[in-house]
Amino acid sequence: MDTLSSSFLQKNSITSPPLLHLHSKTPTVRINLNSKPKISSSMGTTVHTSKQPKITGKKKQSLLTNLFNSLDDLVCKFIDPPHRPSIDPKIVLSGNFAPVDELPPTACEVEEGSLPQCLDGAYIRNGPNPQFTPRGPHHLFDGDGMLHSIKISNGKATFCSRFVKTYKYRVERDIGFPIVINYFSAYTSLLATMARYTVAIGRVLSGQYDFRRGTGNANTSVAHFGGKLFALCESDLPYAFNQTPGGDIITLGRHEPYGAPLESMTAHPKVDYETGEAFAFRHNIQRPYLTYFRINPDGIKQPEVKIFSKKQASLVHDFAITKNYAIFPDSQIVIRPAEIIKGNQPALVDPTKVAKLGIIPRYAEDEKEMWWIEVPGLNFVHAVNAWEEDGGDTIVMVAPNVLAVEHVMERLDMTHSLMERIEINVKTKMVTRRPMAARCLDFAVINPAYVGKKTRYMYAAILSAGPKMAGVAKLDLSLSTVESGDCTVASRLYGSGCYGGEPCFVSREPDNPTAEEDDGYIVNYIFNENTQESKFIVMDAKSPNLEIVAIVKLPQRVPYGFHGMFVRECDLQKLQ
Repeated sequence: MDTLSSSFLQKNSITSPPLLHLHSKTPTVRINLNSKPKISSSMGTTVHTSKQPKITGKKKQSLLTNLFNSLDDLVCKFIDPPHRPSIDPKIVLSGNFAPVDELPPTACEVEEGSLPQCLDGAYIRNGPNPQFTPRGPHHLFDGDGMLHSIKISNGKATFCSRFVKTYKYRVERDIGFPIVINYFSAYTSLLATMARYTVAIGRVLSGQYDFRRGTGNANTSVAHFGGKLFALCESDLPYAFNQTPGGDIITLGRHEPYGAPLESMTAHPKVDYETGEAFAFRHNIQRPYLTYFRINPDGIKQPEVKIFSKKQASLVHDFAITKNYAIFPDSQIVIRPAEIIKGNQPALVDPTKVAKLGIIPRYAEDEKEMWWIEVPGLNFVHAVNAWEEDGGDTIVMVAPNVLAVEHVMERLDMTHSLMERIEINVKTKMVTRRPMAARCLDFAVINPAYVGKKTRYMYAAILSAGPKMAGVAKLDLSLSTVESGDCTVASRLYGSGCYGGEPCFVSREPDNPTAEEDDGYIVNYIFNENTQESKFIVMDAKSPNLEIVAIVKLPQRVPYGFHGMFVRECDLQKLQ
């Protein structure tokens, strides 16, 4: 669709500086959303013009509630030290990181091209969207989960944005005040931390909040398995939701069969397309620091495997599976609750620790056959995929390694995600690694039918300007087995002032076993900071320049977010 709109496809120069000088085979094609004069703040960040979300719902005010709320305000105004940039709401919620109101199902205009016939279903993306304007420190990851969905049928699109109605969200909505301690921004000083926990204990003892019913915000990802759709975050159990035929999002509730009241589950379960099984885990701040489990095709959780061989708590955000194994990271990003009593954040980077990978049989009943191998300097947050080669003697995993990991908690703009091919010899326990691209790449996806199987193609977000995603790159993983340099075979940048999110692959013929792996489309939400407009774009995944085939103008701004997926209409109709 490169000829459809010269203004949309206007070429602009926007790149992320490469860290490695690898040979790139394919030139980048740049596109730009329609340009209008932008409004800039004194901070140099584009200011959005939409209003702040309204506080809605019945407020349960009482003398005790007002007392707790006043104490919270006291902590924020007089006890907290000045905010660091990473938790200053004036910075982290500026521009298109600012929250939006809920939007009921609203018809959209297909602005350019036409929506492919295979896009019969819904693209649903999750992300943080604070219900209330923060009074104190706030990290980007602390926002309440909001699902942004575009439902497509017969070439027509309907857009909807809804909060995930978690227990936390509903209690705070009814009280009219945020009351749950934020995981990423609450620990500003010892005095402030003690004060916050004192107020939190008072709320629990008074019956205002029951932590056994969940504290998470379900803001990280979306998954479909066991006949259900889930909104997930790793600090709580999943929340099931449904989508109505008209495109609305309905939260069904916290799915407690996947854990005990105070337990959680990963935001990145792996779903085997062929077997229908889901594989998941939870990481903990006390032993066992890792627990692995499987969910059968009927959505029933199987017995847990507690991993006692993991020696300390660390951030395990994602993992990978193959036909016979599950692979877990043990990175330098550690979690030490004792740091709280020193007035520090519990999550930090330990430069003296040697990173490891843990490998366990996929259907293990206990951890007896698990083994750990040292991989110095390997710190990945997301895993792209893994598979087996050489008759099962070699495990191949693809993941973006975070370089300058010491900045990961406070200065993401100073890190670089280097996409790597990691080979693990099962017999010799040796690891070899090689870079696959020069650009800073993360939030990578594959054809979902290839989870745990040998994969040729992946599609990754090109990171630029800190956490913003300036484009998408297609990598041919078959090139990573030889010294060929950069494995990028196609890429597209969104244009000056235009940023998107994690790409999503949708197969053209999902039920055709002979279809080529990359025969499909890449979909994404794009925001133009110059015009303050969001659009939904569809790219041809097989084309040499990721050609644009459709553009849908959205009725509301979509804030930058995290992970999403496409759900086919036939699967939406089968939701339990």
